[in-house]
Amino acid sequence: MATEAFEEIVEDFEFIEDWEDRYRHVIDLGKAMDPLDDALKVPSTKVDGCASQVWLHPRIEAGLFSFDGDSDAMIVRGLIAVLRCLYNGVPVHDVTAIDARAELERLGLNEHLSAQRSNGVRAMIERVRLVASEA
Repeated sequence: MATEAFEEIVEDFEFIEDWEDRYRHVIDLGKAMDPLDDALKVPSTKVDGCASQVWLHPRIEAGLFSFDGDSDAMIVRGLIAVLRCLYNGVPVHDVTAIDARAELERLGLNEHLSAQRSNGVRAMIERVRLVASEA
């Protein structure tokens, strides 16, 4: 059920065997993302439960879900980029059917993130699912 953009990340990870290189790739994905406008970094877009500062700005246009995001931590910014690839462009009614944990396991991320980072990823996923379920 993953998007084409997420499948590309999976394919990239198949060729990157060393976890440090994968980590750098995630950071590079975050660096390639446009920064979130400071005007959107408000309490309503802030994600609680993350060790670092995280903002997600969701949109639903023509029935498709997408979001932009930002963080003050490079690895978290990269994780936002990965989640964007997983969710952006998906019909809003299909968002909650995505098993994000299983998809991220395909990248081996779950076993290499600290407990705090894993909790932050869960918080971001829950925010995405909540917004989509309320649409």
